[in-house]
Amino acid sequence: MKVAVTGASGFLGTGLVQRLLDQGHQVHVLARNVERALSGLPAGVTGARYDTNEPLPPESLAGADTVIHLAGEPVAQRWTHEGKHRIHDSRVRGTRAVVAAMREAGTVKRFVSASAIGFYGGTRGAEPLTEDSTPGDDFLARVCVDWEAEAMQARDANISTAVVRMGVVLHPDGGALHKMLPPFRMGAGGPVGSGEQYVSWVHRDDAQDLLLFTAVHTEVEGLVNATAPTPVPNTFFAHTLGHVLGRPSVVRVPGFMLKATLGEMAKVVLEGQRVLPARAQKAGFVFRHPELEGALRDLLT
Repeated sequence: MKVAVTGASGFLGTGLVQRLLDQGHQVHVLARNVERALSGLPAGVTGARYDTNEPLPPESLAGADTVIHLAGEPVAQRWTHEGKHRIHDSRVRGTRAVVAAMREAGTVKRFVSASAIGFYGGTRGAEPLTEDSTPGDDFLARVCVDWEAEAMQARDANISTAVVRMGVVLHPDGGALHKMLPPFRMGAGGPVGSGEQYVSWVHRDDAQDLLLFTAVHTEVEGLVNATAPTPVPNTFFAHTLGHVLGRPSVVRVPGFMLKATLGEMAKVVLEGQRVLPARAQKAGFVFRHPELEGALRDLLT
């Protein structure tokens, strides 16, 4: 199949493009800077310009029959008034533009759009959350609700649609783990806040595999949680990371310090969610790294 990918040069996108190529698919990337995006991708990948703030001409999809949409303003930044608008609009307007282009192009049969487990909100404690759970009511939850609503508009054009809610993706090259490693390697790592909040993590390989699985298994419709089947409390996560690195993990980071550094965005780390991949497992997806220690050892040793 021919697959158009937004966010192809990002934390998840590069590896996903390689997986698609390895399976014999054609890949066409949509990027703000096409030349730069293609320079970091294998030969044979084509591209067209895509800006989340602008309409996307239907010919930019280049006859793709599948679209995987990953692009969006990073959430991991201080949530200023302007930052919140960028986070919201890049996802909502950007997805609206992709859906409009797919509708006009007439070639796309399958659409996979990223979302986030922030959909569930940050005050759910140890409540097990599946794709059938209700949304939260904080900033990130409202962004996800609006984001997913735009993605689901593709169904009106008879495009089979799945929305993949990404958990905390683990890899030393980026994301949360990349930021945690320096203090842990110095022996200055430990739990954050109360340590009771759940971390719904997923190994990056599994996250990329699940996106590809969802793209090719068109019977998987609607919502899919991209989290490992064993979410853990933050204290357990910290001690496991310290154990894998052979370093102590007893330096607790008080919540007020995180709030002083990150502002409102600290809620993502201090509250967390216990999210389970019920729909992925029911569809037959098998996680290569279902347990945290094994996942961390694969990534760090």
